[in-house]
Amino acid sequence: SDLLFPGCELTASTKSYTFQVDKEDDSDHILALSVVCLTDGAKDECNVVEVVGRNHENQEIAVPVANLKLSCQPLLSLDNFKLQPPVTFRLAAGSGPVHLAGWHQIVHREDASFEDDDDLSEEEEEELAPIMPAKK
Repeated sequence: SDLLFPGCELTASTKSYTFQVDKEDDSDHILALSVVCLTDGAKDECNVVEVVGRNHENQEIAVPVANLKLSCQPLLSLDNFKLQPPVTFRLAAGSGPVHLAGWHQIVHREDASFEDDDDLSEEEEEELAPIMPAKK
């Protein structure tokens, strides 16, 4: 199911926001970031937004995803840039306010299509009539 990610706002006083899901939840979660924009009160300065996550060796990495400036690029569309939680958004430069918004997609493991195929084959097997020995 897709849920609107109401987003977060990064400012000089709140420089980071972490999106995480319950560790007990066995569903797959994807956060799709669609837009990063400066909001009311932003100064004409470079505002650099980084995504902080973990690589395959579980080391923290930070990747800049937006460099916004009121006079030349106040908004950036990220076309549903997909991230796997937990993920932190950090205002690496500038004072904001910068607003981030997107979608949170939850895929329940029991809804996975490959498991549905297994269920169908079991049902089909149950519907087959038993084989009777031939009459002599």
